[in-house]
Amino acid sequence: MVNKSSKIVKFRRIGVLTVFAVYFLILVGGIVRSTGSGMGCPDWPKCFGSWVPPTNVNQLPEDYLEVYKEKRIAKNQKLAGYLETAGFDKVAAYIFSHPSQYLETEFNVTKTWIEYLNRLVGVAIGILIFLTVLQAVPFLKSDPAVFYLSFISFILVGIEGWLGSIVVSTNLLPVTITIHMALALVLVALLQYAVVRAEERQNTATLPASSKIKWMLWAVLLVTFGQILLGTQIREEIDIIAFTLGNAQRDKWIENLGTDFYIHRSFSIVVVAMHLYLAYLLYKLKDARINRWTNIMLAMIAAEVIFGIILSYFAMPPVVQPLHLTFAALLFGVQFMILIIYYYASKKAVNRSVAFV
Repeated sequence: MVNKSSKIVKFRRIGVLTVFAVYFLILVGGIVRSTGSGMGCPDWPKCFGSWVPPTNVNQLPEDYLEVYKEKRIAKNQKLAGYLETAGFDKVAAYIFSHPSQYLETEFNVTKTWIEYLNRLVGVAIGILIFLTVLQAVPFLKSDPAVFYLSFISFILVGIEGWLGSIVVSTNLLPVTITIHMALALVLVALLQYAVVRAEERQNTATLPASSKIKWMLWAVLLVTFGQILLGTQIREEIDIIAFTLGNAQRDKWIENLGTDFYIHRSFSIVVVAMHLYLAYLLYKLKDARINRWTNIMLAMIAAEVIFGIILSYFAMPPVVQPLHLTFAALLFGVQFMILIIYYYASKKAVNRSVAFV
């Protein structure tokens, strides 16, 4: 018989490592975007047709720009055919009406290797999640949900990899990038839930059940999720503006953004107010563990506000862009952690009160 504490420790160890690896990948992805390295490798899964990318343009054929553009278009035609067959005619038409896929991307060794390292991190995460699934097998009898959550996460990584290939083939088509980010948040949430679930079912701590706290946790979590996706769309607008104006005119990027930016910036006031009210409710519980996570949540939201101000008023420094995205993802993760902990602790309290009746 597998020792319960032993299997939990082993699963937690690999699970926590995998969760942090996913957050690291989000950071690396932010660096890819802020440096304009998204098309550093114009093909997928290889990079310029090789498993190890070139270090000099002389290693590429003279007509490499046209070659890889044609390969992308051919792949998109195949994708569009599948979409049309499935009844998504408008989506298929949108792919070909968007000019991004017809742009040629010149070789830049720095951008190529940044994107290549991004892919290596993605592969490492795939391996880590596979190991997480293996460590979740002992839970099949005692708590099957832990195994299935881990297995779904592994499937989701495969989907993320496939979607990454679509992002490349469509030359960073805006819609695909937003979906890519949304799935990354779902992935990290599934992994966190699996890890915490494995532990919390053994934890005896209880908290008073409150529908107000429960609803506020869900509201803050969903609002943060929406703000992250809206921020991703703004980032897509910035990519287009940066391509048009160039880095020399970074100070003019903000003034060329559309209404999404102003909605995102203005609504952040509401988001901060919601976090403060949630923190007030959580502190009233007077639970040491909840207090620690609440402190982290407030530190995260404070950092996000500071990063947002710097981006808005200091010509969008490249180093701050990936930090803004990563801290937003971490904030989402912290909120979800509080939600899971509170859910199990309050559920135990309800069960105990029923048992005493």
